[in-house]
Amino acid sequence: MSTPADDDVAALPGVAPRLRELRRRRGLTLEAAAQRAGLSPAHLSRLETGARQPSLPMLLGLARIYGTTVSELLGEMPPEREPVIRAGRAAPREADGWTYHQTGASGRAMQALRVEVPYGTQGELVRVHPGEEWLYVLTGRLRLSLGDATHELDPGDSAHFDSLTPHRISAASHGGAEFLFVHTLLQSPDPHPHHPHS
Repeated sequence: MSTPADDDVAALPGVAPRLRELRRRRGLTLEAAAQRAGLSPAHLSRLETGARQPSLPMLLGLARIYGTTVSELLGEMPPEREPVIRAGRAAPREADGWTYHQTGASGRAMQALRVEVPYGTQGELVRVHPGEEWLYVLTGRLRLSLGDATHELDPGDSAHFDSLTPHRISAASHGGAEFLFVHTLLQSPDPHPHHPHS
């Protein structure tokens, strides 16, 4: 079995063994966890060995399955419940070409990150998962695909949507884009329930 090159795992120190440890702690086989996350067992195995790096949608899906948060998957220190997160306190983390800056505490119902997306990065799959997402563009232009619609967001624009809507995020400007991102596992109330209570 070949070991991944050092530079493959340097971007996310510890995330690969942490993914494996969390899966085993939940008593899930590789096949069961992969099925729940919408990944192939081979893909999840490569994430656990560090041969592949997880994208943000993958991290969100795995965090939900393992009952943790993206910040904890990325190896942020457990919170001392300090309400203020100082700039530069935590080093940025990189995965799948995206750079993540911690802007919220670990272990909270809301997950908050500042994310940098370079132009032209591939592999950002269309994802569907429970929860709500909110994002606010800081710099550059962001392309957000929601269902059948595609939106281009400029600095100062924001979006708030249900994560069950198939979605995809990429940078539309050549210099890349940077945005604030908040995700919660709470589902928004359905204004048009399909099954009214009898």
